[in-house]
Amino acid sequence: MKFHITTFGCQMNVHDSQWLARALTSRGWEEAGEDEAQVYILNTCSVRDKPEQKVYSELGRVAAHLKRDENVFAAVGGCVAQQIGRGFFERFPFVRLVFGSDGIAGAPNALERIAENLDDRVALLDFVTLYEEREPPSETVPVADETRQAFVNIMQGCDNFCAYCIVPYTRGRQKSRDPEAILAECRSLAEDGVREITLLGQNVNSFGLDKGGKGVSFAQLLHSVAAIPGLDRLRFTTSHPKDIAPEVIRAFGELPNLCPSLHLPMQAGSDRVLKAMRRKYDMARYLSIVDGLREARPDISLTTDLIVGFPGETDEDFLQTLEMVERVGFESSFSFKYSDRPGVAAVNMEPKVPAEEAAERLLRLQTLQNNITRKCLKNLVGARTDAFIEGLSRMQEDGAVSWKGRDPAGRIVNVVMEERTGLTGMMVPVKIVEAKKHSLVGERAGQPW
Repeated sequence: MKFHITTFGCQMNVHDSQWLARALTSRGWEEAGEDEAQVYILNTCSVRDKPEQKVYSELGRVAAHLKRDENVFAAVGGCVAQQIGRGFFERFPFVRLVFGSDGIAGAPNALERIAENLDDRVALLDFVTLYEEREPPSETVPVADETRQAFVNIMQGCDNFCAYCIVPYTRGRQKSRDPEAILAECRSLAEDGVREITLLGQNVNSFGLDKGGKGVSFAQLLHSVAAIPGLDRLRFTTSHPKDIAPEVIRAFGELPNLCPSLHLPMQAGSDRVLKAMRRKYDMARYLSIVDGLREARPDISLTTDLIVGFPGETDEDFLQTLEMVERVGFESSFSFKYSDRPGVAAVNMEPKVPAEEAAERLLRLQTLQNNITRKCLKNLVGARTDAFIEGLSRMQEDGAVSWKGRDPAGRIVNVVMEERTGLTGMMVPVKIVEAKKHSLVGERAGQPW
């Protein structure tokens, strides 16, 4: 069977899709382009309304392929699948499988079953209480690509129930993965040539607080993974400020291969709004974390998530957010207008901020962030660092070959080099010579390693 996967949303969804592709390939299925596939798999996101609407649009495109082959069918996974469930069967008869984030481990078997009997419809929507290990790919399917970077799930779900967030309802309660299974996967990846690993979870800072973690804290896990031979860079995402432990903050100064970057969602700079959001920290606590991180690792790059227009947000609340963004000096941020999601507490909160006002606030916030980002990048001109090469840059200059890499903090660094092949997955010493709007330009300063 030929399959095609379309992924919406977060990095965890990207990682889930990569695993599913490897699992199906292990079974003899073939990954194909959109015009050739017989099975269309949509891995979905419902954190905001727009990605959900994209799913319906994409299914409309899949329906057109039925004219080419009446045996074409679709599967919908991820958060929207958990939210809508069997409703997909009624609205789109060619959808034969729906699976939530806890059901993905059973998706390969279900897809094989449906391929043999197209009349079957399967729903894998039950939440589980313990993290279910997924089948490893066969030895003929590589676990690492040429970039020599990999993502490793360490947990699933969330227990925080922030007032605006649908994740606990679509991904279930927190389930830490067995730490030995995590370490075994990381060791296998490093032995396969991976040089950079990113640990993934809805809230990695709370790893081990449930029974699945077997008493191992996130800080202990970080130290164990960092000690794996051959691992040059270690990252993790995403962090909830209320759960970050002093030991995790100190780890940035103790572990040389723990990258000096952290995505730490602030969401708002007003204590009143944070309380309404049920974030369970205030700005004093948040700023103390920032100060601790910068004490442990002065060169750390901080990024964040921000919501404007949360129900009841006043002009004064918004101004406090602007003040805190400037105070922390985030190198970049993901910022959004608040939107109601079904079933969350904020749906019933009043007053709603008018859409036009929220849009104006978002523009002001993003303008401020762009100015801060430019200053942060400009300050790096003249610095020397290592760029981990991910491949050729999208923008190529006439007569030169430009490569895209990332420095230890994850910033994009474009470097012109003579080589046309063979640099992906290599570290290249560079000197930063120019700052662009959202990236850096470097010149080679040594031999790749």
